[in-house]
Amino acid sequence: MPFLEESVTNALTPWPSLQKKGPGRRGLLLALAAIFVAVHFFLVANFATAADHFDFASVNRYAQQRSVKIYGAGGMRQLEAYQSGMLVSSEGHVATAQSLVLDQDEATVVLGDGRRYTGRVVGVDLVAEVALLKIDAEGEELPHFDLSRTPDVFTGMRLLAFSNLYNVATGDEPVSVLHGSLSAIAPLEARRGAFATRYRGEVYIVDAATNNPGAAGGVLVDLAGNPIGMLGKEVRSQVTGAWLHYALPWSQVAASVEKIRSGRRDPSSTELSSTAPELPERPATFDSLGFHLLPNVVPRTPPYVDYVTQGSLAQGAGILPDDLVLAIGGRITGTRTEVERALSHVGLGERLLVTILRDDQLVEVELKPSESKE
Repeated sequence: MPFLEESVTNALTPWPSLQKKGPGRRGLLLALAAIFVAVHFFLVANFATAADHFDFASVNRYAQQRSVKIYGAGGMRQLEAYQSGMLVSSEGHVATAQSLVLDQDEATVVLGDGRRYTGRVVGVDLVAEVALLKIDAEGEELPHFDLSRTPDVFTGMRLLAFSNLYNVATGDEPVSVLHGSLSAIAPLEARRGAFATRYRGEVYIVDAATNNPGAAGGVLVDLAGNPIGMLGKEVRSQVTGAWLHYALPWSQVAASVEKIRSGRRDPSSTELSSTAPELPERPATFDSLGFHLLPNVVPRTPPYVDYVTQGSLAQGAGILPDDLVLAIGGRITGTRTEVERALSHVGLGERLLVTILRDDQLVEVELKPSESKE
């Protein structure tokens, strides 16, 4: 193999000591040449295998069937009335990003084949900003992404992002597909306007323009079609001020969906029969607790504390204005209406645990209203 010997000799130019003549020189060069050949064919074989497994048409078809377009509130003052989502159960559960598009209790969900459904908002994880909708698909077995997947994720891996950015699809047209790589895995330190993002866990930073109007709630997959994460909303880095293109990890999406499904109380359910818990005669109220929330300006007004009454239970427990009420007595509360509904299940004199979000920290306070001032 004279050409290999010459190639190895040229490669050893920086190390003159290895180029000296001698009885072992040829043997050394042949050994290095053999190693070179082995490494070469190993790399070729592995890259060829990876390329053979990447069938874009199949992956695209798989992801398109499970991606949806969502239309709801918005459309004024440059607020988009559309975003993206993904099917996460065969029964018609749709995971997406919590946003102003979902300020109504219902939104229109358009499947990949163009079918349109009314999606009811089941609940919201206010910290991770993940929302869950439910469509009535008449008992059909809908294709969906598996929430139990635990994909291998590493910096530098190639990725595909599927979303309805800029409302490129309105019916059965395919959503947009962007190709990129995972640049970094880092905590989310960003702002949306004047407000810091609530979620501060690790996210996937992508080197593609994935987070644009309408893209929030789209899915990020690997080259085999495995779900990696959910595309977030448009945010700027608190460190550099640059727009961030990121996705919430799939494990967090799954955890948020499970949290919503296990803690939800369907406000539109009519199954309040003998199996439903009996409501207390004297339920807790905002006056009895000593704090009040922002008034309902839209159907899904977030439950922020507006003010706290002086000398009240809430003040004594440390509740402050601008606290965000995440749960009442273990019931997830994504809106003011849901807080009111949760309080209606708590009687005066009962122990009440209130979970709030303050400065990106979860705080739990215990109240025990003894009498109502109403």
